[in-house]
Amino acid sequence: MFGYHGQVMVVDLTSRIVRTDPIPQDILRQFIGGIGLGTYLLYNYCPPRVNPLGPDNPLIFVGSPLIGSKLTTSSKFAVLAKSPLTGFIGDSLSSSFLALELKKTGHDALILIGRCTDPTLLSVIDGRVKFTDATDLLGLSTSATERTIKARLGRQTRIACIGPAGERLVRFATISNDGGRQAGRTGTGAVMGSKNLKAIALRGNINLPVNNPKKLSEIQRTLTRRSLGVATEKYRSLGTIANISVFNRLGTLPTYNFKQSTFEKAEPISGESLHSTHFVKNAHCASCTIGCEQIMSTNDSLEKSTGRMEYESTYALGPLLGIADPNTVIRASHLCDDLGIDTISTGVTIAWAMECFEKGILTLKDTNGIELKFGNIGAILPILNMISKREGIGDLLADGCLRAAKTVGANSVDWAMQVKGLEMPGYEPRSLKTMALGLAVSTRGACHNRSSAYEADFSALVDRLSADEVKGEITKQGEDFSSVLDSLIWCKFLRKAFQDFYTESAAIYEYVTGFDMDDKQLRLAGERINNLKKLFNIREGWTREDDTLPARSLQEKLPTSIVKGEGLLKTDLDIMISSYYKARGWTDEGLIPKSKLEELELSNLH
Repeated sequence: MFGYHGQVMVVDLTSRIVRTDPIPQDILRQFIGGIGLGTYLLYNYCPPRVNPLGPDNPLIFVGSPLIGSKLTTSSKFAVLAKSPLTGFIGDSLSSSFLALELKKTGHDALILIGRCTDPTLLSVIDGRVKFTDATDLLGLSTSATERTIKARLGRQTRIACIGPAGERLVRFATISNDGGRQAGRTGTGAVMGSKNLKAIALRGNINLPVNNPKKLSEIQRTLTRRSLGVATEKYRSLGTIANISVFNRLGTLPTYNFKQSTFEKAEPISGESLHSTHFVKNAHCASCTIGCEQIMSTNDSLEKSTGRMEYESTYALGPLLGIADPNTVIRASHLCDDLGIDTISTGVTIAWAMECFEKGILTLKDTNGIELKFGNIGAILPILNMISKREGIGDLLADGCLRAAKTVGANSVDWAMQVKGLEMPGYEPRSLKTMALGLAVSTRGACHNRSSAYEADFSALVDRLSADEVKGEITKQGEDFSSVLDSLIWCKFLRKAFQDFYTESAAIYEYVTGFDMDDKQLRLAGERINNLKKLFNIREGWTREDDTLPARSLQEKLPTSIVKGEGLLKTDLDIMISSYYKARGWTDEGLIPKSKLEELELSNLH
């Protein structure tokens, strides 16, 4: 077989029994790899209505057929589990050398079930699976954990691990790998912690051939050349932090917990300013020619902190909290990575707490004497540490803003900025209507990456301030496109380097695997994957009421100085949601009819 191994490794952490399960070739073609194959595996290996933090919730690491092909941006893996934040499908992606080692173990996926009795390091090295006591690693940061294990097992061993937050089941804990890269969203780090699994070490020696190396080599050179062209110039120069100034100018930068859409103090933390005063170097993911990562360092008199900076972390730890000090934002972002917590969920949850403090719902007694005021740079680092240790106010915040709001009450759920329990990324839905729809209907909650709906809003395709039925089809197409990207797996930053994405990607898939594929089949695969995600959520209790936005997004208007008072009414959102269901061929309640399941060859799973 080319490109695939045709099997998964299943590790029962309770019994320590390891087995290999086959994956039929037709399943590989239908679900491709990455998020797609991971969705299929989660649907089949996760019992219905399982406790996300219980032993029966599987934690699944999935590769893709393109890994090891040397194609630019192709070394990515997916992590899936039932999310402890949302109770629905939880999926995350990360680019790293770990993806290469996962592929070299001889399996297309690693599925972890059960729970270790004691803190454990699981290693899969050259075909040998070993369980090692990891008690001495408890409490270590993600970076310290990785350094310690590599010192024992060798530098070429690749590590996925959790920090203190994952150990304490912070619901938005991440899985760290490759020197601080994160599988960040939906709380997979908490699932790993619930399994008493501190780290996974991978090193393999099995290399898969490709079906047509000559053709693949030709397209490899072409994509490499395109990846260094105008399509990726933004990412290679300032990176995604360039969005701070652009979004601020357009009135789409969420500030002060989404109370405003512009930040009057944005300049010091803009991409341009950070690059001129804090830039260290660009960094590359494994097998990547773009090099979008902006490594930034503090420049004040305190202990130096250096790490990756991108838009979402900067938004969530900066404008959303009223923080304009670049050193604080850089330091906080790096600390989140070291503690193993998602920067978006962290920032949004703290912003909710700051508004509660502002309104007198939380007091100094509740916050352990910390003044949780917007703009208070002295509050951020202590709160991050408290969240990761579940100490004091941190224990409340560690469950995410929705659960915290339900605990506190006083209508604070109205400004808990989340969808389905997942905290919102840095896009103001009231001035980006396609994005508003994408956030509301996303199967994993408030997500900017599973539809990239904002791209339509920033183009000439639609009026971003108008809620209309056109946006249903656009969002559907964006989700299906993203599913194919996330299953092959391509980096989204490469998407515009293709002249005809589906045709070129289908050809590449054939060159790698030898399986027939054309653009229509690839489009159908994207639709199939999204419908299976929805099937999983329906099984776990989803209803149409879950497809919505926070009350603030539906009741309050934006500042008139930027977008002339444009807001978003629930009736407008409902119109767009109905148009989305229609575009998908679903019922008025968002359920999938039998005919659609048969069309997508999913009826046997229903």
